[in-house]
Amino acid sequence: MKINKSTRHAKIIGDFGEALVCNWLSRSGFEVTIVDHTGIDVLAYNSETRNRLGISVKYRTRVKGTEATSVNIFSYQKGKNDRQKVIDACKAFEAEPWIAIYVESSYCADLFLLSLENYDNEYRANQKRAIDGWKMGQKYRKRYEDDPRVRHIRMDFSGSSWEW
Repeated sequence: MKINKSTRHAKIIGDFGEALVCNWLSRSGFEVTIVDHTGIDVLAYNSETRNRLGISVKYRTRVKGTEATSVNIFSYQKGKNDRQKVIDACKAFEAEPWIAIYVESSYCADLFLLSLENYDNEYRANQKRAIDGWKMGQKYRKRYEDDPRVRHIRMDFSGSSWEW
C-alpha cells in the first residue's frame, strides 16, 4: 500500500504509538496512562514487580525506500537536551526512564521498548553527537532481536482493497 500522509498524520501516528505502548504494557500487567508532560508520554506501573516506567515515545512513518532510515531519539542542537528532559520527568514521577520507538512502513510496523540505561549501554553512539538515533538497518534489527532487554512487536499489514 502506498503511503500518502495527511496534514495531521504526525499527530495521529503519535497518538497511535502512545496507545499501542499502553495496550501492550496493559496486556503485560502494567497500569498505564498517557501523560502530557515535557519529556515523557506514558507512565506505567506494575504492582507485582513494583516497576514504574516513564516512557518517551518516538514515532515515524517510512515511505518506500526509507524503511532503514534511523529514527532521531534525542536532540542536543541549539541548546536542546531532550534526553535530560526524560530524566528530569522520570525523577519527578520517581520512574525509570524508558524509550519506545514505533516505526511503520507500507507493509509493517515495529514497536521497540527499552530502558534508557540499556539504550545508553548498548546502542548509543558517540555521546558528543548532535542527535541520538535508533538505527533501523538489518544489522541493528538483528541486534535488537537478540537482546532480551529490547521488547519488540512486529505487525504485518495486508490490505485487500485499501487503495483510494
